[in-house]
Amino acid sequence: MSGLGVSLIARLVAAALLSAAVVVSAAETEDNKPQRSTLFVGVDTSGSFRFAYDDALTFLGYYLYGHMHELGGLAKPRDLFVTAIGGRDNNEPKSFHPIHDFNNRDVKQIEADLRKWFPPTDNLTDFNVFFQQIARTVKERNLVLAPITVMVVSDGVPDVPDGTIKSGSPASYQRIDLSPLDYLSKNVTVRLAYANPTVGNNWRKLVKRDRVRFWAVEYDVMKGWRAQMRPDTDLAHQDRFWKWVRENVDYRVRRGA
Repeated sequence: MSGLGVSLIARLVAAALLSAAVVVSAAETEDNKPQRSTLFVGVDTSGSFRFAYDDALTFLGYYLYGHMHELGGLAKPRDLFVTAIGGRDNNEPKSFHPIHDFNNRDVKQIEADLRKWFPPTDNLTDFNVFFQQIARTVKERNLVLAPITVMVVSDGVPDVPDGTIKSGSPASYQRIDLSPLDYLSKNVTVRLAYANPTVGNNWRKLVKRDRVRFWAVEYDVMKGWRAQMRPDTDLAHQDRFWKWVRENVDYRVRRGA
């Protein structure tokens, strides 16, 4: 082969390698970029969650404010719905508070609203009604194209109101039904915050799911969020806290997890 031919082939190979590197780099950038998802938040209002209720609602005030204002690299949700997980009777649906209820509210105001809307006075924790409501809302509002994040702020222990199964037994976890979420979007993640390690493990092993990704942040981890806050520093510059939120609560779960 002539020197000219070798030179041409070398240039073509170099161009191909450069194009591949650009594609990979773009893919990595896109993969690391926070995705704007539809965010559903359920707050456990049953008596069993009172041990963590105060800390959870204070944290949730910061969490929602941070996302709404894209602080510390958090992504602003395309849409936001917050409701209670609980009821005085079985199959009791609760109203969703939409994103508009959180506009132009500071952290203290958001926390005060959450406490007013969701007092811990319910008898039961009914996760299935919450998941069914999410599915209905996504379909009615045509939110199927965006990734969906479901934040469950709870001790994670399911109640069985008919008394046939003991609350917290393996069989009670097997009654949790995530199937309404399975095909709502290509990316559906359920995050359980404030459960103990045993409960989180029960959700991983005993709750059947096909496509839903799952992530649990235990109570002992969650209660450490206050230590990440720097005194006399405004929220926009609480870099350590927002990094903690990204790496612990908003951890990006891979498919199959």
